[in-house]
Amino acid sequence: MFRLMMVVTLAAGAIGLAAQAPPQGGPAPGAPAAGAAAAPAGKILEMSNETRFQMDYRVPDAVLAAMMPAGFTSSPATSGPATDCNLRVIFIDRVTINGPGGPALGKGSSRLVYLEAPAKDPSGANVRVVIGGLTDDPADAPGPFGNYILATNRSVQRSSSTTGTGVTVDSQDWMMSAASGERIEMHVKYERGVANRARPQELRIYSAKNPALFQISSYEQVLDILRNTTTNPPDRVKEYTFKAGGGSYAKLFDGTEKPLSWDNILWINRTVMAGQ
Repeated sequence: MFRLMMVVTLAAGAIGLAAQAPPQGGPAPGAPAAGAAAAPAGKILEMSNETRFQMDYRVPDAVLAAMMPAGFTSSPATSGPATDCNLRVIFIDRVTINGPGGPALGKGSSRLVYLEAPAKDPSGANVRVVIGGLTDDPADAPGPFGNYILATNRSVQRSSSTTGTGVTVDSQDWMMSAASGERIEMHVKYERGVANRARPQELRIYSAKNPALFQISSYEQVLDILRNTTTNPPDRVKEYTFKAGGGSYAKLFDGTEKPLSWDNILWINRTVMAGQ
């Protein structure tokens, strides 16, 4: 049996990384400082390679509506794998973060969990709104959308094992909590499947706190849907637990939230541009 295990353990002010085998092979690093000039529209801010685990949830509509910026409305899909999802909890390992010219930006990598809602902007266009997030990088708080919180306690563990039958089982454990009380935890274990590479896409992503802050994300990804309550693919999720709440997240996650889709994004390549 071949086994690969990557463990990333983070504590306030310290990061430890241990790899037992060779590795397989968002958001900008921070909002502009007060008084700094905004980047010109369309200017490339960064490019990143990431792995993500995305959970689609249905959370209380009234609570989410109160968090939307003026003129924006929640817009869950009415068909397909994202049916009824009004909030995504996205666990992101930003493996590499580079500037337009190629050099690494900041520490060159980071981990964060952010809350993203499908929405319509005042013109009726489909967009995404970032409700908030927890990050392990002090330089990334409050971040490009003005609402990331530094996770003063954080731990991320990801492992992968393959048996002689060729079945690969992955496991992920995430825990991030802020001094202000916000906390997100997830454990998931699943059998990896055959994933599809989606066509390149482009999204406008807005800040719930200040819709003047937005970015354009151009990306392509490989997505593996492990479990879905609408399309009912073969269920490959073996274990799953999730806890969230506290602070500004308490009303979103009040115990009535409903998981809808378990999505493993094996890789996503993004180019992030300044909004127009």
